[in-house]
Amino acid sequence: MIARVATLLLLAFLAAFPADAQRGQPVEAVENVRLAQLPPEARQTIALIHKGGPFTYARDGVVFSNREGRLPRQKRGYYHEYTVKTPGERTRGARRIVAGAAGELYYSDDHYNHFRRIQE
Repeated sequence: MIARVATLLLLAFLAAFPADAQRGQPVEAVENVRLAQLPPEARQTIALIHKGGPFTYARDGVVFSNREGRLPRQKRGYYHEYTVKTPGERTRGARRIVAGAAGELYYSDDHYNHFRRIQE
């Protein structure tokens, strides 16, 4: 009887935490942002994503692996990343759009440390 109760308590405890948290990966709530609130360069990148390009940077469209677990967990290849031009920046900068295979879009202005889901 005690073993059964202990098992039920363990299952209830595990159910209270997402799988990524159980593996020690950070799990963050992703806030929403309206398309109109994004910088114009991000809106331009989104327009290119919808058109299928052409993209400015060679790394645009590569697989984003979500190693830090900041976005909802998906199979490898589900997410792809795109550069958002930063005025005055000589390199790719820190701003990115990450696109999911189901059409969802996420914006990061700090090189993947935080994401906001874009509401079009």
